[in-house]
Amino acid sequence: MNQGIVRYLSSTIGRKYLMAISGLVWTLFVLAHMLGNLLIFIGADAYNSYSYKLVSNPFIYIAEAGLVLFIALHAINGISLKMRNSRTKPTLYAVTPKSVKGASLSSKTMIWSGSITLVFLVLHLITFKYGAHYETSVDGIKMRDIYRNVVECFAQPGYVAWYTVCLVLVGLHLYHGFASSFQTLGINHPKLNTVIKRFGWAYSIVVAAGFLAVPFYVFFVKG
Repeated sequence: MNQGIVRYLSSTIGRKYLMAISGLVWTLFVLAHMLGNLLIFIGADAYNSYSYKLVSNPFIYIAEAGLVLFIALHAINGISLKMRNSRTKPTLYAVTPKSVKGASLSSKTMIWSGSITLVFLVLHLITFKYGAHYETSVDGIKMRDIYRNVVECFAQPGYVAWYTVCLVLVGLHLYHGFASSFQTLGINHPKLNTVIKRFGWAYSIVVAAGFLAVPFYVFFVKG
């Protein structure tokens, strides 16, 4: 890689750009994942078939490798910028507009919500992707019964409580990260800031609520 590019990506500005881009990639991914999860309301066969089509797609390994790369870039740069921020006190993503007074709760807790989200992601993969393996058959095709795994997990009140807390933090992280990413990428204009902020709030609420709909449905309706 060109040394100039390496130096740029290693600089504070470069790290902020990498954080913004990797964050937006994951923002789109969580929306797609949330929409897929809602198939549980249609039924076990629809949910299991969706999961089977994903894992049986040969491109899934490329997609997963890309997501791991982006989350690693996001986490490493986030920690690096936070450590530098603690020493020099700059803003984490970009310069705060003069019209904004003080930092919001989501801004102040970004490093913590991000850290807990990362732990949640790892545990989530262990529980569902690598968890109990049941088999079922849909239209004559044998596949994993991930629906049963989901129902068993969300029948536990402790797991539902943990999941709820984590998704609230994910929502806060999405909200601030969404708006900050646009500022970092230079999409920052007085006429757009309010729109981006409101869209960020709506987006984070929809995503968090969509994810939480599944455990609430299983625990309160199916349980």
